[in-house]
Amino acid sequence: MVDIAQIQEHADVVGSDGKHVGTVDHIDKGEIKLTKKDAAAGGLHHFIPVDFVRAIEGGKVHLDRPADEVMREWSTS
Repeated sequence: MVDIAQIQEHADVVGSDGKHVGTVDHIDKGEIKLTKKDAAAGGLHHFIPVDFVRAIEGGKVHLDRPADEVMREWSTS
């Protein structure tokens, strides 16, 4: 099990394919809130479940699914 407390603000979030998903704003109610200023965000905050996290290594949050799948499943509220 991953220690979610290790997720740092402004850490890169990457899919299992190594592609950039976003940048951590903070953790809120079991979800990772991504910054809205990130190029991939389109000016909106996006939320992904912490259950998607596979590992936290090298200052990056590694997810258990590819970036395109994460982006299809993320929410904006």
